Amino acid sequence: MTYTTLVLAVDGPVATITLNRPERRNALSLEALSELLDAVRTVGETDTAGLVLAANGSVFSAGHDFADLADADLAAATTLVETCSATMLALRQIPQITIARVHALATAAGCQLVAACDLAVATDGAGFALPGGKGGWFCTTPAVEVGRAVSTKRLAELAFTGDPIDAATALEWGLVNRVVPADELDATVADLLGRATRGSRASKAIGKAALYHQLGLPLEDAYTYATAVMAQASQLPDAKEGIRAFLDKRHPVWDS
Repeated sequence: MTYTTLVLAVDGPVATITLNRPERRNALSLEALSELLDAVRTVGETDTAGLVLAANGSVFSAGHDFADLADADLAAATTLVETCSATMLALRQIPQITIARVHALATAAGCQLVAACDLAVATDGAGFALPGGKGGWFCTTPAVEVGRAVSTKRLAELAFTGDPIDAATALEWGLVNRVVPADELDATVADLLGRATRGSRASKAIGKAALYHQLGLPLEDAYTYATAVMAQASQLPDAKEGIRAFLDKRHPVWDS
């Protein structure tokens, strides 16, 4: 697929998707979301280990493109929001470890994108908001992802007030993993992603899926599920290689 709203690049084990509508503050139109969904799924089918989600311009993403919504009927609005939700789910479901590279403001569905990634690094000048709370269209679907990253009280403050928080607050609240000066952003993203993707890719893919699935289960059910997954994963060639390498005091050689 040829993309007009983003750039997809692969460099060795890392793929990068860069939102590229700076003139529209990387607003997520239906076209932009459809392309992003396709790009994420395309990366998911490769043998890359990690995915960086970045953006060009002065804003990471301003969320939904209201030009798509001004005259939208229910069917059109539903298609837009469903495509957005499918994109967020794809970021969770692909086997690669995903990391948001947040250089600037991320609002509404843009903030949702950050929360949907496994990891996030922001500059100290970045900001985050769910502005629907002070407008006419409440940020209901962005709150799904953000609410899985921060506590209920903090989600309520973001969602009801609509006010932005700075990067330091986002770090304190758990929305991002690191906050760094702008000139350290790329190095910090590369370091964190490199450490998060080391080891067996097959094991990591199973682990990522299980990690998010068990979080939605009651405690006893989570243990039942995780026990079965971990026992089955012990039979992977990479699991056996890792165990043998540890016992032999040597570096493992992964199949994946």
